[in-house]
Amino acid sequence: MPDLPALRASDADRERVIVLLREHAAAGRLTLEEFTDRMSAAYLARTNTELEELARDLPAEPAPVATRRRPTRFLFSLFGSTVREGRIRVQGRIACLMGFGNIDLDLRRATLEGDVITILALGVFGAIDVYVPEGVEVDLHGLALGGHKLPQPGTPLVRIFAVSIFAGIDVWRVPIAWTQQSFDDVIRGIRSGRHQALEE
Repeated sequence: MPDLPALRASDADRERVIVLLREHAAAGRLTLEEFTDRMSAAYLARTNTELEELARDLPAEPAPVATRRRPTRFLFSLFGSTVREGRIRVQGRIACLMGFGNIDLDLRRATLEGDVITILALGVFGAIDVYVPEGVEVDLHGLALGGHKLPQPGTPLVRIFAVSIFAGIDVWRVPIAWTQQSFDDVIRGIRSGRHQALEE
């Protein structure tokens, strides 16, 4: 007897899995990068079997993960550079304060606790750069005097409130194709302009 073909996935099936993945990301089981990668795969899935594979290694109930890592709350830079990257823990709100320097906050491998993360960014004569994986929704509000703030489209997940005085506060969406690249390689790619074509 021939095997029955896999059931085709509906839009509702895809949405159900994406909601589950989002809940696990909020619980700290998936990094932002892992979430966006699986979310993209869910949108492309043609069968329910493919959708089930995306959540097979996750528990049915997205309870928070116990961790001893302290959440990142505050980043400060004065006449220097501050870089925060890797598997950092982000909970609730982060304040970034910069004067005559620069701050780089790489959220690609961060674990978020909660549905919305708020970043308060204040920059004077320098730059604050926030890096999120492609597919993460960003809501950017703020005031720029003599500098600039560059929003990326999407619905709120990471909210950024920015005030800059002769400073740049930028949000960079890192292409999924760059998932395995180091932070330094991502910076080089952005500076070379290669990310522009991948963001379109």
